[in-house]
Amino acid sequence: MGLRYYSAMTQVIIVGFVCFLCPGMFNALNGTGGGGQLDTTAGNNANTALYSTFVVFGILGGAIVNLCGVRWTIFGSGFTYALYSGSYIYLNHTGKSSFTIAAGAILGVGAGILWAAQGMIMVSYPREEEKGKYIAIFWVIFNLGGMLGGILPFAINYKKDNGSLADGVYIAFVVLECLGAFLGLALAPPSKVTRDDGSSVVLVKYTNLGTETVEILKLFINPLMLALLPMCFNSNFFYTYQFDNINGALFNVRTRGFNNIFYWGAQMVGSYAISFLLDSPKFTRKVRGYIAFGIVFIVFNAIWGGSLGLNIKYPEPLALENRIDFKDASRAGGAITLYVFCGIGDALYQSFAYWIIGALSNDNQLLARYIGFYKGMQSFGGAIAWQLAAKKVSHRNQLIANWVLFAISIPSMLYVVWSIKDHSEPIGPKDTNSEQYEEKGIEQAA
Repeated sequence: MGLRYYSAMTQVIIVGFVCFLCPGMFNALNGTGGGGQLDTTAGNNANTALYSTFVVFGILGGAIVNLCGVRWTIFGSGFTYALYSGSYIYLNHTGKSSFTIAAGAILGVGAGILWAAQGMIMVSYPREEEKGKYIAIFWVIFNLGGMLGGILPFAINYKKDNGSLADGVYIAFVVLECLGAFLGLALAPPSKVTRDDGSSVVLVKYTNLGTETVEILKLFINPLMLALLPMCFNSNFFYTYQFDNINGALFNVRTRGFNNIFYWGAQMVGSYAISFLLDSPKFTRKVRGYIAFGIVFIVFNAIWGGSLGLNIKYPEPLALENRIDFKDASRAGGAITLYVFCGIGDALYQSFAYWIIGALSNDNQLLARYIGFYKGMQSFGGAIAWQLAAKKVSHRNQLIANWVLFAISIPSMLYVVWSIKDHSEPIGPKDTNSEQYEEKGIEQAA
């Protein structure tokens, strides 16, 4: 049976390609370390500005999407990615970082809204038993963008061992991100989308500003959301160490692009692999959550252990003329392997986090708020991490901070998994103010 335009799967695929072209290209650019610049200070400050506004608009993003719809919010948000990539052309020619930092702040607004819309589509459109598969399909398509974005700087800068990315790389990113913005208009209104069993994805068809304000405030007194805070905070904090302190600090410019091809490719593998567990009918949903938690626990401790070993060998950024090239197998092999393993770990972590949130409800408006809260708190962590890098905090101390934050998140992750039950289908009608709505299968914490 072919895909229907109004099917949940088609819509997830479309939003996957939007993210392939917009956040996917941003990830590829960020993954080169410092936005592809030799001096990472401007990129780090731009990321701090980005994640600072992302905190606010991540939290507000769910309400904005509920009020304005997915198509126009994603369409407008997509252009903020193009503005950010284009700002590096100005930086290349003037050496002035003010425009890039301002573009980062604007991107934080757009990204907060876009990711709230994306998350709502990805975790509320599928049936309960398919959420792991839909997350994996989205993650594979999305990270194809990162792979393509890694190929571009690798190919364009192949004969340029050191220095910053060429203008042509940034121009290519701008064109692709504009295409992604226009693709957002291809999304169908949620009210017309149906699952394969014929059920509608929309549980609520009306909301207003007052309702959304109240519901957002409730998130900050919801014990389950508060329990997710350490996991949310940590989920973007580690990017700074991976992108700046491994890829950006140790490798020359062409090898950074080369590494990102495999980093984002590894993300696709990790997300696809864990989807079989997250949707497995052999275990209850809580047992699946415990097993997934165990996998994430082992993988991330291995990542930080390996990072410590690499940091002992290379405690600070290598001198420009001494950066590792992918052709230097004796030096490149271990460091590239660790970086690729970081990509697998990130995919496992993010897929697990989205699956947990998707297990809390099937209400698309409620999940839009939950995802917005997740992305907002995630960005709070990211803003701090990028500023630590901008302030030249030592790589060793950044590594310790990452490992400690992961350890702190463990008890609360286990608590939320413990709270999950096998079903979260709605019982009975739901009023427009969400006051009489009940969920079956989640221990209520609101």
